[in-house]
Order: sequence, then C-alpha cells, then structure tokens
Amino acid sequence: MSNQDIIICRCEDISLAEIRHWMELGYTTIEDLKRQLRVGMGPCQGSTCMPLIQRELATFLKVPVETIVLPKTRPMVAGVPLKAIAKAAKE
Repeated sequence: MSNQDIIICRCEDISLAEIRHWMELGYTTIEDLKRQLRVGMGPCQGSTCMPLIQRELATFLKVPVETIVLPKTRPMVAGVPLKAIAKAAKE
C-alpha cells in the first residue's frame, strides 16, 4: 500500500503522502499542518488524526512524541433557537 492510499485525516481526506510532503516543505508543527491541510478541523475535531500526525511529526523531527504538543480541542458551535433563549430568560 502506498503512502497516497493511507488516509490520515478521514474528515478532510488527507493522505500520509500529503502530510509528509508538507513536512518536507517546512511545515513541522501541528498548527502549520492545520492551516495548510485543515487536518483536525472536521467533525471529529482531530480525535483520530491528531495522534497519527503527532507520531509522524516526532518521527520526522527525530524527537520524542511527547514533545509534539497537541492542539486544544474546541467544542463544535451549534445554533441555539431563539425560542430556547426566550424560555430560559423567563425561568
């Protein structure tokens, strides 16, 4: 199986080959890769891809995996119906 066939981020359909390509270009932090590829920004919020990317970066940089800082997860934003807000205000 080629690196192009190995999908790292299923939400954004990003392959291992793409991750490694951007690392070779100098994007060597998770934040860099998020900005270029949108990894970790899909519905799963990086729950599956971030540990894999963390490991790839550690291998590429030849550092312990613990030194690669994972981004903080942010809850997804969901709309709140005005009816719910009005009801809460009355209570």
